[in-house]
Amino acid sequence: MRKMNTFKKLTSVLLAVVMVATACLLTGCGGNKNYAENNTEFVIGVSGPLTGGAAIYGTAVKNAAQMAVDEINAAGGLNGVMFKLVTTDDMHDKTKVAGNYAFLYEGGMQVSLGTVTTDPGKEFKNLSVEDNVFFLTPSASGDEIPSNANGYQMCFADGNQGKVAADYINANYAGKTIGIFYKSDDSYSYGIYQQFKANLSDSVTTVEAVFTDANTTDFSTQIDTLKDCELIFMPIYYQPASVFMIQAKDKVVSNAIYYGCDGLDGIASAEGFDINSIPQEVSMLSHFDSNATSGAAKTFIDKYVAKYGVDTLNQFGASAYDCVYAIYNAMKAAYEADNSSVYVTMSASELCEVLKAQFNGDFSYSGVTGDNITWDDTGYVQKNAIRYVIKPADEK
Repeated sequence: MRKMNTFKKLTSVLLAVVMVATACLLTGCGGNKNYAENNTEFVIGVSGPLTGGAAIYGTAVKNAAQMAVDEINAAGGLNGVMFKLVTTDDMHDKTKVAGNYAFLYEGGMQVSLGTVTTDPGKEFKNLSVEDNVFFLTPSASGDEIPSNANGYQMCFADGNQGKVAADYINANYAGKTIGIFYKSDDSYSYGIYQQFKANLSDSVTTVEAVFTDANTTDFSTQIDTLKDCELIFMPIYYQPASVFMIQAKDKVVSNAIYYGCDGLDGIASAEGFDINSIPQEVSMLSHFDSNATSGAAKTFIDKYVAKYGVDTLNQFGASAYDCVYAIYNAMKAAYEADNSSVYVTMSASELCEVLKAQFNGDFSYSGVTGDNITWDDTGYVQKNAIRYVIKPADEK
């Protein structure tokens, strides 16, 4: 009987060892594998829509980030070590992010621009937290995207956009009625809408029209609801906005203002849409003026247009350009303080800790989308916003 008990105990121990070994094989015991151990360049990864309806955003991010990498490398990189950008296509589809992330991470990615849009960004964030990969996203604006563990934004969070937009309306439309046109099943649109309403003064009356993925081609009902509003707040992407404007141009009052957030960027060059045929003003909350005539924005515009043309010139690209330079400057500051703290074969997790120390410290960055940009310890960006008129109203 004692021998049988001993046998059972031995079997249990062996089974436990096998289970632990299997778990280690699947999850990687002893810390995450350093996939960058053979790197000869610092690798920056990003997932974004390079095809599909949101491709104008992803293409702008890819172009501008590559332009920044090329400039940094032409200037000698970081202590002679070059940078490499690897871009993957997620088609603005969150189900494609896991595959993209694995490809980037196992390919030696040490730091990331995360994703271009919000829904994929949520997936990327969850994956990156597990591996402690630092990311600074140019345009995934969801409030839940940043993480005090490893994630930061160069763009305004949706809550910030909603609040700043409400502040503008409160100051200019007190006692008046405005329209709101939003997409209830989109995290970006609904998130901004919620914060906008939460910060809107009681003195402003709203008329609201909503749509979903089930209807993105016929907005006749929504137009009829909003046709008398002199301002229509549109926290949506430019594709449905352009459809609405085309269908509404002879129905919504001609002196109306279409006022959106960063999702409207790119509408002036949307395929099949002539913004100049729209009599109403089109404007948006932004951190980048694509018509700038001076300063860092003007310099960026000239370089970008010379290299890629005007069709994908937008704030998504400007923000990505700033992301790359902000990461580079933070790495450079850490290297200059301690040249053993930054090296080309360091793991993503090791570099994450270095960059967090910078971004959570007294590091600031001035570039195309703002001066003296800083981040709070939750990853949200601190900088000024502007109201940018994409297309003025037709003269009467």
